[in-house]
Amino acid sequence: MKKQLLLGIFIGAVSVTTNAEELTFGTEPSYPPFEVTTEKGELIGFDIDIAQAICKEIKATCHFKTMAFDSLIPSLKAKRFDAAMSAIDITPSREKQVLFSDPYYDSSASYIALKGKGNLATAKNIGVQNGSTFQQYTVAETPQYSPKSYVNLQDAILDLQNGRIDIVMSDTALLADLMAKESNIEFVGEKVTNEKYFGRGVGIALNKSNKALQDRLNQGLKTIKENGEYQKIYDKWMTK
Repeated sequence: MKKQLLLGIFIGAVSVTTNAEELTFGTEPSYPPFEVTTEKGELIGFDIDIAQAICKEIKATCHFKTMAFDSLIPSLKAKRFDAAMSAIDITPSREKQVLFSDPYYDSSASYIALKGKGNLATAKNIGVQNGSTFQQYTVAETPQYSPKSYVNLQDAILDLQNGRIDIVMSDTALLADLMAKESNIEFVGEKVTNEKYFGRGVGIALNKSNKALQDRLNQGLKTIKENGEYQKIYDKWMTK
């Protein structure tokens, strides 16, 4: 009896430890340089490397679950995974729904258009990702544009190139990465920084009940910033 009891306690302890070390991050995998799926099906990007580095510091194993961007926060609130990491701006409206880690990236928004055809003053149709702060900003602050929402940015770019929309609004770093591959696209207008919509940076989102994990992730983020690992990852993805 004693041996069986001790064995049961040991198995239970291992199970708890294992569960505590497994973390699943929700992400939308078509948002380079933050996250993207390669032709071989491998998930790579700035967010993925940052998550892996943080998990290493807090002695956890990272897993990733992919889905549409506008499903991330509802799924997080339903506890379908532990955290969401997909270039998510820390905004007041989102902070009412979820917890956030400390910011790990300073974000801004920009507009792009086809080279020689971009004019914010005359543009009418704008492409934005569904559920994004870019969509919210467009609807509330730029009524002169008719927004068309897309599941992912690539579909918006395709419509831009085919003349179905005039401009696209998205994250500045993402658009800069895109323009390195698409020679017929350019920035138009100035960067947009509005804390109401684009917040105080990009953070890892967590369920409101998971304060303990928030603290652990913040400690891991702090460590990789102090030991230089964050800068290595930033240089790899953001300074190409």
